[in-house]
Amino acid sequence: MAKGLDVGTMNIISSKPEGNGTKFVQQRNSFVEIEYSDMAEQMLSRSEVLHIRKDDKVYVVGDDALNFANIFNKETRRPMEQGILSSDEASAIPMIKLITEQVIGKPEESDEKLFFSSPADPIDSDLSTLYHQKTLESMLAETGFDPEPINEGMAVIYSELSDNNFTGLGVSFGAGMTNVCLAYYAVPVMKFSIARGGDWIDRQAAQATGTPVDKVTSIKEDDFTLDFTTDVGGVEGALSIYYENLLDYVIEQISAEVDEEDIEEDLDVPVVVTGGTSSPDGFEDLFAQHFEDIDIPFTISDVRSVDDPLYSVARGALVAARSEEESGGPAPGPAEE
Repeated sequence: MAKGLDVGTMNIISSKPEGNGTKFVQQRNSFVEIEYSDMAEQMLSRSEVLHIRKDDKVYVVGDDALNFANIFNKETRRPMEQGILSSDEASAIPMIKLITEQVIGKPEESDEKLFFSSPADPIDSDLSTLYHQKTLESMLAETGFDPEPINEGMAVIYSELSDNNFTGLGVSFGAGMTNVCLAYYAVPVMKFSIARGGDWIDRQAAQATGTPVDKVTSIKEDDFTLDFTTDVGGVEGALSIYYENLLDYVIEQISAEVDEEDIEEDLDVPVVVTGGTSSPDGFEDLFAQHFEDIDIPFTISDVRSVDDPLYSVARGALVAARSEEESGGPAPGPAEE
């Protein structure tokens, strides 16, 4: 049975077929360090809190990490930063391995196909995604899967544009990066990432208001709405300001990157906006409003959002994995970065 995996800076999400639908399993891609004691470890184990012990420290991992960080007034630590494995975090690989294993489980058959998301190299940074991609591929192979990377933007096309022959512009607003892919009949015309996402918004809002970053993240995820009615000075007001600034920046980068020579004449396509950072109410309308004046060599038929933007990439990875599994060949269109 094929599976999909979205390896995101904020969340790691797996997908697999279940009945007539898809089952998703999700964990937050973060951890927090607390002092070890026998009593603390017993309580964590009884409460089924995901954790590991190393020397005199206990690391609470996944969804519970943010709760513990807020309780103990600590900052969570991340195995990933800006969409790739963090070079500044010594525990990055063992932590992401633990979280990933909790999310994907064990293979149900030998060499079970697993497509996992990988970002494109950013056009506004000298970051390389190659080490990140190859490390994840090796780590997933060790668990018994047959892993294959899929470009994150292309996964959005697979997930959301089957009704348009996998033709359109997919924009995935993640925590570490924003991934963009323009595809024509499942063949990518362009794909790239932008080194800004939800984390950038959180850091800017935190700095502007003097609020801990994890607290800003919690406010953003708790029914935050992009309506610009909040008084300037509070966290929600700052979030609105930096959301709009991120949209302007992303749209500017898309306009600068599109090469007219690579675009089919008279191309008219939909734009799909997804990813966890696009979750707040009002995001789709704000994006469409800012996208109206973009200078690009093709026309936009409509701007679409999805019901569950957090799951789009994992769903698209599963579509690609099942396609390859059923056909015995590659998924439609080039999948690897």
